[in-house]
Amino acid sequence: MTLLHNFIIGFLAAFIGVIPPGLLNMSAAKISMKEGRKVATLFSVGVCVTVMIQTFVALVLARYLDKNPDIIDILQKVALGIFICLTIYFFFIAKDSRREAPVEIKKSKRNRFFKGMFIAALNLLPLPYWVYVSITFSAFGWFSFEQLELWVAVLASGLGTFVMLMIYIQFFKPKPRKIRKRNTINMNYVIGIITAVIAVVTAVKILNTIT
Repeated sequence: MTLLHNFIIGFLAAFIGVIPPGLLNMSAAKISMKEGRKVATLFSVGVCVTVMIQTFVALVLARYLDKNPDIIDILQKVALGIFICLTIYFFFIAKDSRREAPVEIKKSKRNRFFKGMFIAALNLLPLPYWVYVSITFSAFGWFSFEQLELWVAVLASGLGTFVMLMIYIQFFKPKPRKIRKRNTINMNYVIGIITAVIAVVTAVKILNTIT
């Protein structure tokens, strides 16, 4: 029964965590629109690999972090700095997504896989997120930190993340080349706004803990 509990909690926690528009799902949607669903799916697989690694690390450290809340505060401050840097990048450095990519330049699908891993690694919020989730449900006796149960939760987190990313990919359908030229929305600005909002929310949380 504990295996089933860990799987359900791992899947639903990951699934719900990716529902709000964020860096990962909006990046997957952007790639789907510009390069097709297959490439976006490969990107999503890379994201899920990193998510499972982050989940494993978070669950292993959950008991220790519960006794040392200062570590969570440090993670929040690091995440704040990362989101500020991402906001600056997408607003001022990243190329305009409305520009037509040169036909002769073809991006490697393998690069999309590693890009998914890299972008997911930039997001440190899953670490405290999984710590809170696991400790909370463990207090009710619904989550186990035993080795087998832990791995079930890790695999479930990757599956839940992948399912929600696929929903985003299916929702944002690839556009024909002629239609793409008429696109007036720069997706980099959309992602930049999202990272800015997350940075503000994180900053508010940090200030609340200080005061």
